[in-house]
Amino acid sequence: MKIGENGNQRSWTKIALSSLSAMVAETTTFPIDLTKTRLQLHGQSLSSSRSTNAFRLASEIVRSEQGFLGLYKGLSPAIIRHLFYTPIRIVGYEHFRNILGGTDADSLSLSSKALIGGLSGVIAQVVASPADLVKVRMQADGRLVSEGLGRRYSGPFDALNKIVHSEGFGGLWRGVFPNVQRAFLVNMGELACYDSAKHFVIRNRICEDNIYAHTLASVMSGLSATALSCPADVVKTRMMNQIEGVVVYRNSYDCLVKTVKIEGLKALWKGFFPTWARLGPWQFVFWLSYEKFRKISGFSSF
Repeated sequence: MKIGENGNQRSWTKIALSSLSAMVAETTTFPIDLTKTRLQLHGQSLSSSRSTNAFRLASEIVRSEQGFLGLYKGLSPAIIRHLFYTPIRIVGYEHFRNILGGTDADSLSLSSKALIGGLSGVIAQVVASPADLVKVRMQADGRLVSEGLGRRYSGPFDALNKIVHSEGFGGLWRGVFPNVQRAFLVNMGELACYDSAKHFVIRNRICEDNIYAHTLASVMSGLSATALSCPADVVKTRMMNQIEGVVVYRNSYDCLVKTVKIEGLKALWKGFFPTWARLGPWQFVFWLSYEKFRKISGFSSF
């Protein structure tokens, strides 16, 4: 086998392993993601809305939307999204890191890792944005049902068809700019922090390159990614939930201003706890799975 062919085969193997790990992590933490999305949509443009929290909202979903299964509304487009999003950003980050830093992953500065992490996230999000849009719309559908209104979409393919028919092909990328902004911030915090934190822990002999190092690194990267991305995530969610003919926000900046004006500055961090509560377990499950799969397949640690 030629070297180039072997390199391509290894890249495809990494893509498959990252996709599998992402599917496991997404299925495990999806109820938290659904709760976070509903919490961010709660009270939008209504200063008098009754306050709520993640636990109360999750209880209402279980009670009014087909029980526990209601917490998995929109799982299928979320899985489809990660078949594109996660491999591009994870394998892309490692590829760029190897080009700039060679075999010594710890030789790059934190700022360099943050930049290539952000850029990898941007590329991945542009590709996966249609699936992300469908996921948000289907998650928001459950709220309409609980309010006595009709469901907009019967499934992910029905959602894709209706969005293209009513909003045009470009409608699949509605909210792409706040989406890209969030992806840059999330991956800047997540990938750079995980990479640097894990090597810091190993280099300082806090623990070996094992489950403990991966757990510490994933918790730190989850907190960093959440703090950086939560405002952009709120704006992204509200922009993507808009439909043709019912425009509440003209653009991302207008959404940002109206959200702060009507609901206060703290509204930009709505869903912070469920976002972190999802990112922490998501990264824990993903990185443990991915690192284990890499080891089984004969690859070095990430």
